[in-house]
Amino acid sequence: MEEVPLTQLALNLSAATGMVALTTLMHFFGLLALTWVMGRAHVRLKTHQGLWRQAGMILLVVFGIFALHTTQIWTYALLYRLLGEFHTFEQALYFSTVTFSTVGYGDLTLSVNWRLLGAIEAANGLVLIAWSTAFLLTTTTRLRLLEHDWLERRD
Repeated sequence: MEEVPLTQLALNLSAATGMVALTTLMHFFGLLALTWVMGRAHVRLKTHQGLWRQAGMILLVVFGIFALHTTQIWTYALLYRLLGEFHTFEQALYFSTVTFSTVGYGDLTLSVNWRLLGAIEAANGLVLIAWSTAFLLTTTTRLRLLEHDWLERRD
């Protein structure tokens, strides 16, 4: 097995640290923006309004989260392309998508020089997807509580 020089490992860790910081900040501010939009919509959401508004809020969150992850994946793909790891952007995007989502088919791989960056992308994706899941679950739970209020007030 080929040994990677310490300077290359330092480059991997530097790039990975920068990407984790960037994608985490993207995620934080994206969820903050979604929360702000939901808060503004929640003011207009009255307890006796229809289920469609709740469904709209949930869809807003799902599509918003998907947009965040798409942007994060594209950011990693752009880095891989800039590093010259793949011949086309489509290959870089495909690799980034299966890595970020931790599917990891293995049909495309990074060179020995940058494989640590790919492994850290997978860990980063796992954490951000889990964070998104928690956010979506919290949002759905809050809307279900609102629905519960509707049932109590109708009696």
